[in-house]
Amino acid sequence: MASRVGPGSSETEALLTPAEVAAMFRVDPKTVTRWAKAGKLSSIRTLGGHRRYRESEVRALLTGQVPAPRAAGDDEASSEE
Repeated sequence: MASRVGPGSSETEALLTPAEVAAMFRVDPKTVTRWAKAGKLSSIRTLGGHRRYRESEVRALLTGQVPAPRAAGDDEASSEE
């Protein structure tokens, strides 16, 4: 179930667990964790060290509105040619 940021926070944004995000993309929760480690999806850590993902960012990625950032070594063509 989605939770909220900060108890008294004026801006509350829904947060999703890795399992919830995985269900949306139909992948394993470990895949979602790998995406976060690779920088494809940003995560927030709870006080207990668990990852949570912003629902708005996940939905944007799901609809293709957010281009996935590439790692430094993933350039298709080198500019030094």
